[in-house]
Amino acid sequence: MPQIIVLPHADYCPEGAVIEAKTGVSVCDALLANDIDIEHACEKSCACTTCHVIVREGFDSLDEAEEKEEDLLDKAWGLEPNSRLSCQAIVADEDLTVEIPKYTINHAKEGH
Repeated sequence: MPQIIVLPHADYCPEGAVIEAKTGVSVCDALLANDIDIEHACEKSCACTTCHVIVREGFDSLDEAEEKEEDLLDKAWGLEPNSRLSCQAIVADEDLTVEIPKYTINHAKEGH
C-alpha cells in the first residue's frame, strides 16, 4: 500500500505524518481519513482551490490534471509546477510526499 508523507504544516499537521493510502483514492480523502483536516470548501467537487497541495515526490505517478483542475490551480496561492488539487490527485502505486501550502484563498475556514 502506498504511503503519503505529509510535510509539517503549523495548522493541519504540525509534526508531519506518514500515512497509508489505498490505490485509487484521492490524496484529499486519504488525508481526511487520517485526521489531517485539509480544507475542502467545495466538498471535493473540483470547484475551488482550498485543498491545493504541492507534490514534492511522486508527482509523475499521478494522472495528468484535467483542464478544469489546471484552470483552478491558476488561482491557487503558492502555485508551483508540481501543484495539484488533492481532491483530484488519485493515489497510484507509488509513495507521495506532499506539502500543504501555508495559505489558501479561502477567507473563512469551517471549524476554526
